[in-house]
Amino acid sequence: MLYISLRQYEYVCAIGRHGSLSAAAQHLNVSQPALSTALTRVEEHIGHPLFSRRRGAAMALTPQGRRFIEQAEALLNDAARIETSETPTPGMTQLRLGCFTDLAPFLLAPALHQLRVAFPNLAISYVAASFQGLLNGMIAGQIDISITYDLTMDAGFARAKLFDSRPKALMSPDYPLASTNGVTLADVATHPLILSTEGLSAQHILGLFRRKGLRPTVAHRAASLEIQRSLAAHGEGIGISYASPPSPVSYDNRHLIGIPITDPEAAESVVLARHGTGPADPVIDQVERVLTDRLKQD
Repeated sequence: MLYISLRQYEYVCAIGRHGSLSAAAQHLNVSQPALSTALTRVEEHIGHPLFSRRRGAAMALTPQGRRFIEQAEALLNDAARIETSETPTPGMTQLRLGCFTDLAPFLLAPALHQLRVAFPNLAISYVAASFQGLLNGMIAGQIDISITYDLTMDAGFARAKLFDSRPKALMSPDYPLASTNGVTLADVATHPLILSTEGLSAQHILGLFRRKGLRPTVAHRAASLEIQRSLAAHGEGIGISYASPPSPVSYDNRHLIGIPITDPEAAESVVLARHGTGPADPVIDQVERVLTDRLKQD
């Protein structure tokens, strides 16, 4: 808990600069009793006088008072810089990177590699989480910047686009739609779906169908991408995923294919996101530039 307010620091520094309560009060345009009260409270809290008071003489700083005012003025200068954002606080030493779970196998390791090359003195930690986990982490200040889809974020988040991702329909090679080069949402809607258990992801995909007046049947909710791929490879339905490994076999060695869903509105942006829309820490700005340059896809 802070027991001395910035206003009280300001009052004490003004007394030190002007040498008297009356001159400081005139400079700050406040009453002399207000300054006297602030000074008394500060001295009572720190346990020693900051000024020597002699009748008829200017208020002289004690050695402790001189050190106190030097530190207080530095604090006030830092507070002013934070408030105006003209000169951001220097030198982040740690970066906390977030990545959406389904994107992590594709983008997390390349991102970490690029950042460690570009910022060898920056301690970098990461977390792979759900949409809600990333949002909560950024709002709470536990995640500095996240790689995620441009979903569920309001105007309180700043975003920089990396690339557009198009969903694929995952199915076994002998599935009825497997011979085509592209499918529409209407094509897929007549078959059982295999969606993720990640609530916002599934809601987004179902929302694409609803906006076209389609009502598909969800046959399975898979807890991971590989479970979804395995179910699709075994003919349990069509999996829909924005993240699709290039491997033509599932973990259990069954063949499957991924066919692009061609509806233009199905494309979704992958972005770098951070909480807050004001000027970022200069290190975060540099991190954003590095990741945008290295992770962008044509």
